[in-house]
Amino acid sequence: MFDALQIAATGMHAQQQNVDAIANNLANVNTNGFKKARVSFTDLVSRQQADAAANAAEADASLPTRGTGVSVAHVARSFDAGEARKTDSAYDVTIAGDGFLEVLMPDGSRAYTRGGTLRVSQDGQLAAASGQPLKPGINIPDDVQDLTITTDGRVQIKTARHPTAVEVGQLELVRFIAPSGLEPLGEGLFRATEAAGEPIAGRAGQDGLGSVRQGYLEGSNVKMVEEMVNLMVAQRAYEASVKVVQASDEMLGMVNNLRK
Repeated sequence: MFDALQIAATGMHAQQQNVDAIANNLANVNTNGFKKARVSFTDLVSRQQADAAANAAEADASLPTRGTGVSVAHVARSFDAGEARKTDSAYDVTIAGDGFLEVLMPDGSRAYTRGGTLRVSQDGQLAAASGQPLKPGINIPDDVQDLTITTDGRVQIKTARHPTAVEVGQLELVRFIAPSGLEPLGEGLFRATEAAGEPIAGRAGQDGLGSVRQGYLEGSNVKMVEEMVNLMVAQRAYEASVKVVQASDEMLGMVNNLRK
């Protein structure tokens, strides 16, 4: 009976994390470049059997014969492309296809973004909206009058002194074998992890990388209807676990009220 309470508790806890992920998705339905999260579950029996099988001395009678609940296996990001919305701003960029822009964090580490609204930092470098300079660094003079980014990532500018377009740098893209394993940092930035693999650098439009689109912003890939359906399913699963707790409590109450 106490096992039933524990199993139901694991179900409630897992579904609470699922609801939290769905709520965050819905809250960011209008956030540019946001990538929705998906919660995956795992059966605790399978995990315990695998642990026991690793020890030959425990490989037979010690294996559990009934379920012990559910747990969250991992929370992965879906990197399906969001809708590209035309803005006509020279500093708005997105990537049509696979790939990320690399930025340099204040602590010297690297992070990755799908694009967004770029700006010129106080140091005169082309940077992400949150201020991190792009890597490799691209210097933009104060008197720039026109900025053009080609589909293969070449950055060209015009100034009052040089009305003819001059190339000042090249945007490089990187891709990952498993981008769903990237760690979100907020502000549209992600950090590489062992699950995502090593970043593979290249030029836009080559080696499977997407092309750079200037004057566009990538919207969120959250679909409102899909998330609402997922929310209802999660709520029903949570309610089912609550019913198990209530039934177990009633049965324990009956046992406590037994008289000899």
